Amino acid sequence: MKLKNYVLVTAGYWAFTLTDGALRMLVLLHFHDLGYSPVSLAFLFLLYEFMGIVTNLIGGWVGARSGLNRTLLAGLGLQVVALVLLAGYSAGWTEWLSVAYVMGAQALSGVAKDLTKMSSKSAVKFVAGEGQLFRLVAVLTGSKNALKGVGFFLGAALLGWVGYKAALLWMAAAIVVALVLVAALLDEDIGRSKKEAPLGSIVSKSTAINRLSAARFFLFASRDIWFVVALPVFLSEELSWSFEGIGAFLAAWVIGYGVVQSLAPRLLRRATAGGLAAEVAAAFRWAAALATISGAIAIGAEIEELQTIAVVGGLIVFGVVFAVNSSLHSYLILAYAGENDVSLDVGFYYSANAAGRLAGTLLSGVLYLWGGLEVALWGSAAALAVAAALTTRLPESAPTGRG
Repeated sequence: MKLKNYVLVTAGYWAFTLTDGALRMLVLLHFHDLGYSPVSLAFLFLLYEFMGIVTNLIGGWVGARSGLNRTLLAGLGLQVVALVLLAGYSAGWTEWLSVAYVMGAQALSGVAKDLTKMSSKSAVKFVAGEGQLFRLVAVLTGSKNALKGVGFFLGAALLGWVGYKAALLWMAAAIVVALVLVAALLDEDIGRSKKEAPLGSIVSKSTAINRLSAARFFLFASRDIWFVVALPVFLSEELSWSFEGIGAFLAAWVIGYGVVQSLAPRLLRRATAGGLAAEVAAAFRWAAALATISGAIAIGAEIEELQTIAVVGGLIVFGVVFAVNSSLHSYLILAYAGENDVSLDVGFYYSANAAGRLAGTLLSGVLYLWGGLEVALWGSAAALAVAAALTTRLPESAPTGRG
């Protein structure tokens, strides 16, 4: 694979990521301002997350048969359609019609996101030299999350500056530019499998990948349980933060999270020689630490005098530890993936990621309505305990294939 084409794939992913982060914050804050309940807000994102499960499974199979460049272009194109559809929403509609319409448009955006993500992350496998896989995955994932954080602030700021509809149309125009450039300059079939993969191959038969995918499900459910709905609503309702303040904090959190992800190999001081034993052991330790941190924040959030410090300061610490854990997982899936089945294995793994986000998103609204941010954080701690336990079952050597 040419370096130029890798750069194009990565740049397309970055452009998409900016609008993806902005869209999430734009929709959340706009509909919260209209008076929607935490559960209604969670429902706005449910199809977005559900379609990620389906898209990663089918998208990995399509990518293996037709090439990752085509799935990347499809993802960018669908994002343009989703943004334009969301701009067509009318404030005069009834709540049930508004929720159904936004859910449908968000479903398209969910397909777009996971086609783009699966294409970009799978491509890393084809450019990584000996001993470079962890570093390249960490840089791509970390930079993506940093840009998503910028997108969070961008979405909140655009809502305050130009309003809901204009912000969506500006973002659609930006993606059109990225789509045209990638389509014109990307000139290689990337990641097409040497064998014709049957549709049944979308379900992994690898014990390593199945166990890692299960751990990934609970890891990302643990984050979205408090992140998607509970925290922004808490900052608005309980701490009376402005749109810009909420967007700036979430942006800073995700940017810092991305920076730590990109530095994870250095933080862990991974030796380039040797097997996976060190990474597997580290994944357990960091998941266990994360469960402890989430429980500590929940305790602090129940003390009124410490509430702001516990939540803001605690979640910064949570972000650092979560970033290292996520980076380890992103490395492990590519290390476990079969050479001729990369997009299939990555697609299956990220379908579990999307399923975790779906569960976390729904629980974020339900648990906040039930008992506030504190209950959501205890739910996060429970999910992390399960993720840590599953990590102990990971093999310490890479399998040779999917079977």
